[in-house]
Amino acid sequence: MATSISGDSQGTSTRPYLIRALHDWCTDNGFTPYIAVYVDAQVQVPMEYVKNNEIVLNVAFEATSGLQLGNQTIEFKARFGGAARDIVVPIDHVVAIYARENGQGMAFPTPTDSATVPQDESAAQAHPSARAPTPLRSPLRLARSEPDAAEAPAAGAHPPEAEPSSDAPPDPPPAPPGAPRPSLKRIK
Repeated sequence: MATSISGDSQGTSTRPYLIRALHDWCTDNGFTPYIAVYVDAQVQVPMEYVKNNEIVLNVAFEATSGLQLGNQTIEFKARFGGAARDIVVPIDHVVAIYARENGQGMAFPTPTDSATVPQDESAAQAHPSARAPTPLRSPLRLARSEPDAAEAPAAGAHPPEAEPSSDAPPDPPPAPPGAPRPSLKRIK
């Protein structure tokens, strides 16, 4: 006997669940979870750290206070330049979550509001099945590299991250100038 599910066949968005799962995975494995966020008027972040409408945020428990990974928003307090700031990010504005140490994570499409999406991307985002979440297998271009037009959702430069609120170990020093830069590889 077949059973049917009444209501919306689409269900709720999987994005908040995937973000929480990858955040847990990073934390359980001793990695630092970072999120890349598309910034517009709905996002509350320090605007002085936003580049190309994007910001990268350290969302490790050690770097945040009161972290809440909800179904609609991600909210926390973090220190930028020594000052505590309230951060509010709508879930649909998270374009990637990844481990800083190895770049493993997942990328998501940018928000579908036609006013915030460039003309050439709006058609692809009109059909949700056309742009499913993308697992990331190599270090993201977000960290310490210049943007490539073919590789958005990466922010061009890595902004200063939220300062840890506890005695966390310092970040490793940046790669020497001649070292190869990490790059984003989308697997479809």
